[in-house]
Amino acid sequence: MKRGRRKPTVWKERTRINDAIRARELRVVGPAGENLGVLTTTEAIKRAEEAKLDLIEISPKAKPPVAKIMDFGQYRYETKRKASEIKSKAHVTETKSVQVKIGTGENDQMLKAKRASEWLNEGHRVKVDLFLWGRYKYMEAEFLKERLDRFMKIIPAEYKIADPMKKSPKGWTCTIERLGKSVKGPRVLIAETPEVVKEVNESDEPIAKSKKKSLDQLLDIEGGHF
Repeated sequence: MKRGRRKPTVWKERTRINDAIRARELRVVGPAGENLGVLTTTEAIKRAEEAKLDLIEISPKAKPPVAKIMDFGQYRYETKRKASEIKSKAHVTETKSVQVKIGTGENDQMLKAKRASEWLNEGHRVKVDLFLWGRYKYMEAEFLKERLDRFMKIIPAEYKIADPMKKSPKGWTCTIERLGKSVKGPRVLIAETPEVVKEVNESDEPIAKSKKKSLDQLLDIEGGHF
């Protein structure tokens, strides 16, 4: 049974097909992607009907406009798929901020570390700030850097240093960004150099606790417990 000519149709994105095409002539691409050359619109529609397909204007601004002979349903599917791929790749990367203080409780630290991990896994950079106030501003730099580094080690994600640890107007800061896929479980990360991140397993926990104890002793006079 011969397929009748489809009524003029304009898709929601104003793609013209068949009799809705206004140009008098078109550069036509065949069903297999072959170049059929410049044809009158009437001839191109006839070719499409013979192939039991549609004539779709795919580049209306070209001179002459370009049309392709193919199934319109397939064309819509491919167009939507390509648009979805472009949208997924157009993720906007932001720099998120998380702030800790000397004296921040353990539960708050874990919540902030989890939030930082989620941002990293979404592809964002994370700026980690150690906020200092009053007499804390005048503590030794190495001690303060150690405090900031301690928090960064509990962030449950693989990351690398994007901006090395440095002094900021409000204290100390460091910016990190994602390195590979997310990490499940209690593993933490230690930045050995500004460019290298090392994974530490649970077996290293006693060492970390011992280190924490020695640092806490330095804060006894301040009453802090970061």
